Amino acid sequence: MTAATPPRVVLFDLDDTLFAHRAAVESGILRYAETLGAPYGALEAEELTSIWHDLEEEHYHSYLAGRLDFEGQRQARARDFAARHGVALTDEQASAWFADYFEHYVAAWSLHDDTTAALDALERAIPGVRFGLITNGDLAFQRRKVEAVGLDARMEHLIASGELGVAKPDPAIFRAACAAFGVTEAEAAYVGDRLRTDAIGAAQAGLTGVWLNRRDAVPSPEDERDAMLAGVRTIRSLDELAPLLA
Repeated sequence: MTAATPPRVVLFDLDDTLFAHRAAVESGILRYAETLGAPYGALEAEELTSIWHDLEEEHYHSYLAGRLDFEGQRQARARDFAARHGVALTDEQASAWFADYFEHYVAAWSLHDDTTAALDALERAIPGVRFGLITNGDLAFQRRKVEAVGLDARMEHLIASGELGVAKPDPAIFRAACAAFGVTEAEAAYVGDRLRTDAIGAAQAGLTGVWLNRRDAVPSPEDERDAMLAGVRTIRSLDELAPLLA
C-alpha cells in the first residue's frame, strides 16, 4: 500500500479498538462487587477496577503463552481477586465466581462510539474495501462478542489466536489473515490499540500498521523506535482512519 494506493483490506483488533472491552470490564466488576457486598466493597471503585485489570493482563497473557487454558485463566483471575479480599476459592468455586461476574460483563457489551461511523467512512472513501478481525483469544468467545454487537454483518473473516495457534505480534497471524482474504500484506492495513502487539507487529509483518492511541499512552523508547522504523501510523480516534488510509 502506498499513499496513492489505499488498502484493499482493513483489518482490526477487537477489544478496545472496535469493541468497548475496558468499559464493559469496569462496569461488570463494579456491579458484581456490589452484589457480593463485604468484603469486596471495601475498596474505592478506581482501585477495584485497577486490580481486576491487572489480573486480566497477567492471566490472559498466561493463556496466550500456553501456560493456562482458557478456563484456567478465568479461574486464576477470580481466585487472585478473591484472595486480595481475604477470600479463598477452590477451582470449582472460582469458575462459578467468574461465571457470575461474566453475566454483568456481558450486560455492558457495546461498540465504541466511533466504530460504526468509521466503518461507514472507510466504505465511502475506499470503494470495495473489505473488513476483518484479528484477535488474541478464544474463537468461540470472540465470535460471541462480534455477533452480540452486530459486527458479524460487516466483518468478512475473524482470525483468532486460539484457533490458529499463534498470537499477535507473531507475523504468522497477520499473514494468515491476509491469506484468508487473498491479498498480499502490502495490500492490507491493520488497526489496533496496542502499539507493540498490534501496530508494530502488523507493520513488521508487511502490513500498514496503525496504532489507535485512545488513551494518549506514552510509548517506551524501544517501542517508539521500532514504531518509527516500521512506519507505524498513529491516530487517537477511529474518526481519523478513513482520511489516513484513503
